[in-house]
Amino acid sequence: MKWPVFFLLLLGLSFSACSDRDDELNAVNIRVRNNSTMNFDEVQVGDAPEVHLNVAPDAFSDYFEYETAYRTAFIEVTTAGETYILQPIDFVGETPLPDGFYTYELRLTEEGNLTLEFSID
Repeated sequence: MKWPVFFLLLLGLSFSACSDRDDELNAVNIRVRNNSTMNFDEVQVGDAPEVHLNVAPDAFSDYFEYETAYRTAFIEVTTAGETYILQPIDFVGETPLPDGFYTYELRLTEEGNLTLEFSID
């Protein structure tokens, strides 16, 4: 009779020990993924003070916290001595992202355009 009680107690403790990384989240966290064949030396997202550095092809940067962010953003990428800019026209009608983890997937096209694909992590 002690085994079922012990098993239920152990099961309850194991569920209470599980936590998700965004359980007590209070910021928008964004990282950059380089979907290009060139190394991104620097990636500036919006007017944030931090710059994502040395993002290799098919790699991710670390997450940085942002006070406010949207599904699209001003992005400036420096690679091989060249600068590429993605400039949204405006944010009219855009809703700020809720606290969470997000990825801006960036690609440089053969024509030299910078594209952004947004994903929720």
